[in-house]
Parts: sequence; C-alpha cells; structure tokens
Amino acid sequence: MISLSLVRGFLIKEFKQVLRDSRMRFILFVAPIIQLFLFGVAISTDVKNIRLWSNVNNTDYVLQHVYERSVGSKWFMPAARSGEAEPYALLRGKKIDAALVPPPGGLTKALGYGAADLQLLIDATNVIQAQSVEAYVKNIVTRAVLEDLKIEPVASPINFVARVLFNPMLETTYFMVPGVMCLLMCVASVVLTNASISKEKERGTFEMLISAPISSTEVILGKTLPYVIIAMADFPLILLAAIAIFGVPMRGSVLILFFAALAFVCSTVAIGTLISTFTKNQQQSMLGGVLFIFPAILLSGLMFPIENMPTFMRLVSYCNPLSHFLLLLRNIMLKGGETNFILFHVGVLLLMAIIFVCISFKRFHTTLR
Repeated sequence: MISLSLVRGFLIKEFKQVLRDSRMRFILFVAPIIQLFLFGVAISTDVKNIRLWSNVNNTDYVLQHVYERSVGSKWFMPAARSGEAEPYALLRGKKIDAALVPPPGGLTKALGYGAADLQLLIDATNVIQAQSVEAYVKNIVTRAVLEDLKIEPVASPINFVARVLFNPMLETTYFMVPGVMCLLMCVASVVLTNASISKEKERGTFEMLISAPISSTEVILGKTLPYVIIAMADFPLILLAAIAIFGVPMRGSVLILFFAALAFVCSTVAIGTLISTFTKNQQQSMLGGVLFIFPAILLSGLMFPIENMPTFMRLVSYCNPLSHFLLLLRNIMLKGGETNFILFHVGVLLLMAIIFVCISFKRFHTTLR
C-alpha cells in the first residue's frame, strides 16, 4: 500500500526545497513569461527590410520607377550610400542585401532599342531571404512594366536576370551548418564554464580557493582559461566536419576564422562566468545556461532574420555574441572575408568579452565578501 501521508511529506519537502530560493522562483515563473513576450514580438518568418541598392541616375526614369516601387513596398528599404560603387564589394561586405544593375547606359536607354536586361544580384548566404528577394523584385518589375510602360507582362521588353552570389545552388546546408557550428561552440563554452564554477560553489570549495594565498583574479583565470582552450580544441573538429561531411566551402583564411572563433569563445566563457555569479548550485546554473542559450539562438539570425525584428529587438540581437560570430562564419566561409566587416565584428566580440569579464570580477568580489 502507498502511504499518502508519506507522499504528501515528500511533495511538501520538494516544493519547499525548489521554491525557497528567490532565484529559482524567478527562473521557473518569471523568465518563461519574459521569453514568451520577447519571442512573440521578435520572431517572424516574413522577409522584409531588405537593403536594396541601385546606382540610379536622373535620366533613367524606368529604373528609378522600379527602385522607388521596391523601396516603397513593405519588403525593401534603401541601402545607405557608400563610397564604393561596385555592388559585388557592397554585397561581400554585408552593406547591402541585393542590387539592381541596369545595362550600360541605363535601363531607359536600352529599352529605346527594343529590349533590355535588368540584373538582380542577391546575397544568398541567407537562403530564405535570397529566395524571397528574387520573387519580390520579379513581381515589382512585372507591375512596373504593366502600369508604367503599358505593356502586357507576356510581351515585356525587360529581361529580368537574377544572379545568386556566394551560394549559387541555394544549398540550405551552407546557411544552416555555420549556425550549428556557432551553437556547438556556445554550448561548449557557456555551459562548461558555468557548471564548473557552480559545482565548486555547491561543494563549498570555491570559497576555500578564494581564501587561499592566491588572488581572486588568478582563481577566476584558472577556472575559465581551461574552457577557452577546450572550446578552441573543439573548433578544428567542428570545422573539419562542416567542410568534409556537409561540403560547406572555406573561401576565406582559416587563421582569421580561428582568431574570430577565439574572440567569440572568450566572450561566451565570460558570459558563463557571469551566469555562475547569480547561481548557488548546478541545478540553477543549468537552468541559467538554458535561459541564455535558447534566446541567444533565436535572436542570432540562425533561423529568423534579424532585419525582420522590431528596432528594440534588433538592438538586443546586436548585443548577442552569437549573432556576430554567425555573421563572421558566413562571411569568411562563404564570401572569403571582407576586412572591414571582420575587424568590426571581431572588435565587438572582444569588447563584449572585456565588459562581461569586468562585470564578473565585480560580482565575484561582491558575492564572496
């Protein structure tokens, strides 16, 4: 026979043990509501806010109509003007997402001779976005021909040519595998660092280390640097699997990619250390790691384009190290790596690492007094 009083005693004990800590109550009840609200606002499968570029001059009124119709829609936005007039360089540096390239002399002049080619260059590192861009622009060109030139679409004099760059076959693996690489590196660094420090705190040995005749800086470095090394030791294996098994191209410098990975690992290890300052045991550290990793993945651009998110959520995404490393992986592996782009995002990752390390050190000094 089952003793109901005994079961009731166990229930009371477990509930008290789990809920007596205010941090655990926050993790269990408040954090899921916050995440649900953020994801409901931020996540959208629609493709919009595509940065469209075209070197439109005042005499080419047909191209100007097509471009104005595009940026006037809910899908496109005008790309910021740059000193570079070469659309390929702009696409490679992730300054634009697509470019309309008219024939020499302009689209209007070419149509005066009877027919014209209008080329659309698309950055296909994001496969989902690339597929939508081509369909959007083709639809806009068709309407412009019908309404502005008064020509039926079947007899359109504009020959629309889409050229897909950096992933011409629109391979989904080229888009997804760098994201999985980013995820694996994040898990290896954040979870291991967080769990290691929380384990020491749960056993009561971390305070013993702090009280030993060594500085707290030496203790924290001793507890975090091994996981930087472990994560970086995993990276060659992950990279080799991506290239050899899934066929993802490696068009950039491997050395630069390793340096970018090191900057990313330093930032995520610092985040793991920071999370451990808010937890008392391994159970809390595990839940804290999940609460960071899950939103970080969804807000990184791995599955949902960052450009689709509201302005506030885009700002949050730019504070996410996964979004910067994912951009670096796709840029270096698929595009060959653009110098200014790499320097900017690696610099952001290193700045994040420094900020999180400084906050972690301050937190350790505060909580261990």
